[in-house]
Amino acid sequence: MSSAVSNIYEVAKHAGVSTATVSRVLSQPSVVSPDTRRKVMQAVEFLDYAPNSAAKNLRTLRTGKLLVTVPDISNPFFSLILQGIEDAAQREGYAVLLGDTQHDEEREDRYALMLKRKEADGLIVLGHRLPKEAAALVRAMAPRCAPVVNGCEFSPRLGIPSVHIDNAKAAAEAMDHLYRLGHRRIGIITGPLVSPLSRDRLRGATARAKQQRAERDFVVMNGDFSIESGAAGAERLLGRREPPTAIFCFNDEMAMGVVETAKRRSLRVPLDLSLVGFDDIRFARCIDPPLTTIAQPMRAIGEGTVRLLLEILNGDAIAPESVTLPHTLTIRSSTAPPRASRR
Repeated sequence: MSSAVSNIYEVAKHAGVSTATVSRVLSQPSVVSPDTRRKVMQAVEFLDYAPNSAAKNLRTLRTGKLLVTVPDISNPFFSLILQGIEDAAQREGYAVLLGDTQHDEEREDRYALMLKRKEADGLIVLGHRLPKEAAALVRAMAPRCAPVVNGCEFSPRLGIPSVHIDNAKAAAEAMDHLYRLGHRRIGIITGPLVSPLSRDRLRGATARAKQQRAERDFVVMNGDFSIESGAAGAERLLGRREPPTAIFCFNDEMAMGVVETAKRRSLRVPLDLSLVGFDDIRFARCIDPPLTTIAQPMRAIGEGTVRLLLEILNGDAIAPESVTLPHTLTIRSSTAPPRASRR
């Protein structure tokens, strides 16, 4: 319907509320319950209602809330990122709504609908997929930036701002550390290769193996970032006729699974097997032995996503911006020269 023929009475009737409630939703949404606000905004959208006095508010309506979707809240990697998001949002007067999507596309889409219904001002996606509703908003607002930002899982195809590290470079540095120690047979346990960061890490590790002319001694097993997949990948790698002398895991939890398998096989880390992880979660320094790993600036990633999102909401972002933060190879006692090279 056209706004020329729609008025506040029709919106109120369609939503089953009073005209005063419609007025409050348009001017002071925080004092109205989410369910009522949703009904009114659905009626506004259906009737294409935008009176002169409210047209600007409908475009710039703020809830003071930022929505964050995380693919697996049980993964400790995300805890410091979420703390960074929460701290940065609170400093700017925003509350954070958190959705644990559990890698479920339907859940991701349901959360993204909150943005369309104006139940949140912006969306931070910590997974590798862009929900359909968010993707539609990105397309509709192009070439302007939609209030959607990605953390960790950078992919230019998404067309949204992102905060991340250079995963390919970081993986190459981890491999270089092992090669410098004298390792040649190196096993890799990846994360899900549907994820851009897993593909980037594999690309970096493979490129470094090729530079070393060690492709034939480079064995890849697919994991899913869980401790269990790390243990299973290590079982397959260490069961080979010529097992690797070192294993590089694409996250620290899988490295913990490798330690479990090594102990079960009576192998000592690093005397019999060197091990490198990725992320530097808080447990990495506490396992036995403390884990050599790539440290990501997790809190800074979270803070950066909020900064980019607020730039968009304030009209300061002209085009999607990618921010690459520095990583650090943190060397601990889980890596050492291979046995054959020791004297």
